[in-house]
Amino acid sequence: MLFSSRPSRASATLASAAAAALLLAGCASGGTTGSTGGGSAAPDAGDPVSGGTLVYASGDAEPDCLDPHVRGNYPQALLAGQFLETLFTKDADGEIVPWLAEGADVSDDGLEVVLTLREGIEFTDGTPLDAAAVWANIEHLKDPDTGSSTGYLAVGKIAEGTVEDARTLRLRLSAPDAALLESFSQPWVAIQSPAGIGRGQEENCAAPIGTGPFQVASWTRQDRVELIRNEDYTPPAEGAGHEGPAYLDGISWRFIPEAATRQSALQSGTVHVIDNPQPDAIAAAEASGALGHLDAPRPGASNRIELNTSKAPFDDPAVREAFVKSVDVDAGVESLFFGTARRSYSPLSSVEPMGHGDPAPFGVDTARAAELLDAAGWDERDAEGYRSKDGQRLSLEFPVSTNQSVPAEQSLFQQLQAAAKEAGFEVKLNLLDLSSWYGALFANDYDLVSAPYTKVGPDVLRILFHSDSTIPAPSGYFANLSQVKDAELDRLLTEAGEEADPTARAALYDQAQAFILAGHYILPLYDQQNHFLHSTSLQGVGATTAVASPVFHDVWIAE
Repeated sequence: MLFSSRPSRASATLASAAAAALLLAGCASGGTTGSTGGGSAAPDAGDPVSGGTLVYASGDAEPDCLDPHVRGNYPQALLAGQFLETLFTKDADGEIVPWLAEGADVSDDGLEVVLTLREGIEFTDGTPLDAAAVWANIEHLKDPDTGSSTGYLAVGKIAEGTVEDARTLRLRLSAPDAALLESFSQPWVAIQSPAGIGRGQEENCAAPIGTGPFQVASWTRQDRVELIRNEDYTPPAEGAGHEGPAYLDGISWRFIPEAATRQSALQSGTVHVIDNPQPDAIAAAEASGALGHLDAPRPGASNRIELNTSKAPFDDPAVREAFVKSVDVDAGVESLFFGTARRSYSPLSSVEPMGHGDPAPFGVDTARAAELLDAAGWDERDAEGYRSKDGQRLSLEFPVSTNQSVPAEQSLFQQLQAAAKEAGFEVKLNLLDLSSWYGALFANDYDLVSAPYTKVGPDVLRILFHSDSTIPAPSGYFANLSQVKDAELDRLLTEAGEEADPTARAALYDQAQAFILAGHYILPLYDQQNHFLHSTSLQGVGATTAVASPVFHDVWIAE
């Protein structure tokens, strides 16, 4: 589990003890707490009671591996947050604080980090959580055979590790990493039993072994994962929710891809929680109060459309600007999302304090778009009204993952497609399952793409826009999908990633974001939508991991 905790003993890295104690006191199970709307407040059902199985219906793509070290996507994080825990987490104010770790000391040059672990914690197989176990996890993430992406990039600057004693691990970095503790708060870098990892990837994928409040009992593929309570669990940090094991006997985690089917199951009482609800269902829940609503925007990047600059036509900055000025995102968001999404003008999520937003580059100006396209040589129209140049149509491939884009978002893309046609762009929307979508990206068979990327902290900008990120991770995935390669942007992102002073770091990230927006490398849309509807019989809903996935240690079912 990934919750907030008491502060570290580390120097100048984490919150004070008094402040953290106050935060934890108001934060139930700790961690960040998602905001709740008018439909969220469940009636007071008295004191918590133990027992019962929570049924969760997920619309995300079913993971092909439950070990979040392998590849590393959000569906894995949703599940892993129930049975794996991280070294650090975020408190209610978004500050990074210890969880399985007790603290971290960073050297003056930023090249050494000494982690101190809490005492007395064991994995559910009885293996002790010690410094050797943590180092085994870091090695697992860095091993190309693991096929990690998100976790691999997160620990990329760790060069060496020395186990000094059972509770102390000394890390040597290849370069200062101001984002390292942020990275250690993510489920993709969660700590697993080294004995479990040692079983081999196939067995560990089926049931990773952690320290969390639940453990994997079984996985019936294309149907469900059954989790049972860890009877020996208690939160490692004082004040983070109730002491002792979870109230629930277990969680039945079911995969139901159709939004209407999930909504019907929730309304009938067949399931207790659903994710990825449609915006109209969220609005109805807010208005009626018949269902609870957890709104938990993800950290890291905003949801955005990226323009592939590695090939024509978006290797031309004028064509990128013309496309952006041809489409009206605001109108689509207003008409399709019923007030559940707020337009973004930033590369970063609204929960990131260092986000920089600027609406100026994104105003609709069809006349200016026409001028730009004419000047770029796209000054002819074919029989269907699309612009052309030297007999080549101005055509854009836009693969869309139906597992990651809810129907409302797909409708938004269709609206943008229609507006772009008026300007002379042919946008080919290709609705694909997740595997085929990844295939299109790996083949560079795209001009536009919307690819969510969740990471704690502004260092996500380095992952998404540094030229190094055009090189695939061991999983085969590369995160720089706009494929921007610019020495000045690389410099800003590198310096920001190494800068320990928060003010200087924020200034560097501000410059980097202004560069990205001015270059029309992306079209920001809104925060990564992360809504959950739940039965009002569920009590204690609200705590989330550092990446805004809900956790259920403190949740109970009222009679």
